[in-house]
Amino acid sequence: MWRIWRLFDPLRTMVAQAVFLFALAAMIHLILLSTNKFNWLDGPRTAPAAAAAQLAPMPAATPSATS
Repeated sequence: MWRIWRLFDPLRTMVAQAVFLFALAAMIHLILLSTNKFNWLDGPRTAPAAAAAQLAPMPAATPSATS
């Protein structure tokens, strides 16, 4: 393992790794914030009428006419 650090500067390598991981974390968080389900700042962006329609009861069943 020590031979690898003779090829690469340890400080530059760790700084590059930290920048990469921060950019990856920021990208993942921005992708999650752009979705409807995982936006923890604004909450779900469903219309009130659409949400109410999902909570409405099923209509009553009509008896079928048999002869």
